[in-house]
Amino acid sequence: MNIYWANILFMFGINTVHAAKEGIHVVLSPYVVGEFYGMPITATMITLVVGIVLLRSRLKLVPGKVQIMFELMIGGVFDYMSDILESRKLAKTYFPIVMTIFIFILSLNWFGLLPGVTAIGFYEYREGLAHFIPLLYPPATDLNITIAFALIAFFTIEIAGVVAIGIFKYAGKFINFKSPLAFLIGIIELLSELARLISFSFRLFGNIFAGKTLLVVAIFFVPYIIPVPIMAFEIFVGFIQAFVFSILTLFFIKLAVTPPH
Repeated sequence: MNIYWANILFMFGINTVHAAKEGIHVVLSPYVVGEFYGMPITATMITLVVGIVLLRSRLKLVPGKVQIMFELMIGGVFDYMSDILESRKLAKTYFPIVMTIFIFILSLNWFGLLPGVTAIGFYEYREGLAHFIPLLYPPATDLNITIAFALIAFFTIEIAGVVAIGIFKYAGKFINFKSPLAFLIGIIELLSELARLISFSFRLFGNIFAGKTLLVVAIFFVPYIIPVPIMAFEIFVGFIQAFVFSILTLFFIKLAVTPPH
């Protein structure tokens, strides 16, 4: 492997010595960089904190061009949510969390595509081989973080339903003894409600992790042509995944606040 592409691989978090001798290893578990009172500190967790700090530091009372663009977009999204929820009051209540989910996931997805993000780290020697441990890594490639986002969306949806129509009427969507058919439909609804946790978390994790792996493999095997369109495609995928996650949260809130018929 020539030195130039070895350095490029290093920027994307591949141990080039290890890669050159044994090929590329795909590991689902996050990189652990240390511990805090027995709790593992992962590279994705550090990236999450760094992303929050950077996002917060870029907000200004007098907005720049990028912030103005986002503020205009936010106005349009609020009107769209008002139409979907058929209530500006409900839109005002749930707009902050839906928009925060979108901006947060989008920013972290794109942040993870920046060259050099995974290049800062240290080497850990195991079994005579040097393994590079990055300090920063795309957060959505960590299933723990995508499950956390899924839990936030899940509890937001359930609480929205309880607040809007009452706990007993909302529970009646899932537990209904009026007839055997109504009971069966309620159980199916309950299972589909719980399945959202899996679909939310694994959809985001699977797409971002697969994209990161595909990009690394393309850089390793076809370094001159393939990585550029894949990188552009991953920028698009990062936007789509953030959009899908937030729009599904919105539509499920709409279903939750609608009284059962």
